Amino acid sequence: MIVKIKKGANQADVNRLLEHLKGLGFDIHSSFGESYQVYGVVGNTAGFDIRSLYGHRCVDSVIRIQEPFKKVNRKIKSEDTIVDVNGIKIGGKEIIIMAGPCSVESYEQVDIIAKAVKEAGAKILRGGAFKPRTSPYAYQGMGIEGLKILHDVGSKYDMPIVSELMDKDYIDDFIKYVDIIQIGARNMQNFALLKELGKIDKPILLKRGFSNTIEEWLMSAEYIMAGGNEKVILCERGIRTFEPYTRNTLDISTVPIVKKVSHLPVIIDPSHAAGKWDLIESLSLASIAAGADGLIIEVHHEPEKAFSDGAQSLKPKKFHNLMNKARAVAAAVNKQL
Repeated sequence: MIVKIKKGANQADVNRLLEHLKGLGFDIHSSFGESYQVYGVVGNTAGFDIRSLYGHRCVDSVIRIQEPFKKVNRKIKSEDTIVDVNGIKIGGKEIIIMAGPCSVESYEQVDIIAKAVKEAGAKILRGGAFKPRTSPYAYQGMGIEGLKILHDVGSKYDMPIVSELMDKDYIDDFIKYVDIIQIGARNMQNFALLKELGKIDKPILLKRGFSNTIEEWLMSAEYIMAGGNEKVILCERGIRTFEPYTRNTLDISTVPIVKKVSHLPVIIDPSHAAGKWDLIESLSLASIAAGADGLIIEVHHEPEKAFSDGAQSLKPKKFHNLMNKARAVAAAVNKQL
């Protein structure tokens, strides 16, 4: 529920109200402006009589939140959340580009690609050390050794690392080697894993599941935030539909919808949505125009030899051209890249 304080209310009265709510076991989230003071009250409020709060003379109004997600909700926090990753701010005026190979194959491979995407303007290096594959016979990644390669190359080029975590047993390794922990579509509703991520102080990139609704996606983010970790970045990567021409169907409408109901930053993964390199540019530019806070794009200098997803990987030159066009679109929507 949301408690709005009367303008000019005595702060001692407000403090007594907050202590009362905390004593009932609720978490309190504050939001202040020049002419308002609002508190989001999170917890099991279903059986709570909100009328009782009007007994506090500082209370102007109390509104019960109908949506099941609370901490994620823009009604609780009106201003946009900005996730700081080693000084790179995701969710602000700058559109942040994450780029790199689908899979880590060798130090040399990651080094070549990192140098190219850094020169083109990418701020964060992406790469898969653990690969969730539909087939048990497909390339599964280099594991911890891959994380170490990403960490070393990222340090060389001063680029934070984002990589996918599949198992909670590896959380400590990801805390050590990775700057943003990615949770893929297959694990979006792995609630045991999400609860563990709520206990750590590390940004989480949460991808939408193959066939999940926006509300289910936000509820997964709620699991992480309810545990205490509020550094959540949402990532739309396309959903499964009846259309076979693309790997998935990119739901660009999630950007304005999520930004309306939530304060969390939203980025787009056009690579997994399209599954085809020649569609990446159009989807990327459209995503920026729709208001996305960033993109995560697969790049490979020899995609025809890639261990995984070469068909949806841009060559460095194509990525460089995309970045030039993206800057123009970003400027048109009053952002920068």
